[in-house]
Amino acid sequence: MLAFTLNGEPAEGAPPEGASLLHLLRGSLGLSGPRFGCGEEQCGACMVLLDGRPGYACTLPAEAAAGRAVTTVEGLGTPEAPHPLQAAFLAEQAGQCGFCLSGILISAAALLQANPDPDEAAIRAALEPHLCRCGSHNRILRAVQRAASMMRAAP
Repeated sequence: MLAFTLNGEPAEGAPPEGASLLHLLRGSLGLSGPRFGCGEEQCGACMVLLDGRPGYACTLPAEAAAGRAVTTVEGLGTPEAPHPLQAAFLAEQAGQCGFCLSGILISAAALLQANPDPDEAAIRAALEPHLCRCGSHNRILRAVQRAASMMRAAP
């Protein structure tokens, strides 16, 4: 049995041998935020925070999460109390199909945790590993900038 912290709560899973963290999260733990895109760390759809740092759940062995903190997009906020990034993405209409957004939100959250006032170049660098085929890039950049501003203004 694999024990770890998932979105701030204790979690356990019994992944099949050789299973990825993404397989465990989407399978027996029933999460739908992290997505399978390419399986090769090339699209970012599977991105999660592992002890606060972005990581590719599609290639990370599930066992690597043992005793660690895993955060998915489901752990950022709730419908009643969205994370500033989630609120900003809605306000900027920064998504179309939404397939890439969970990974982008995770990477943006890590960026804003490390750098509360990133310039556009820093945002672009943090989001560079993510593919968005809808062409929402400018709205995504504006949403991250808006969220950073909201977070700095919060008491």
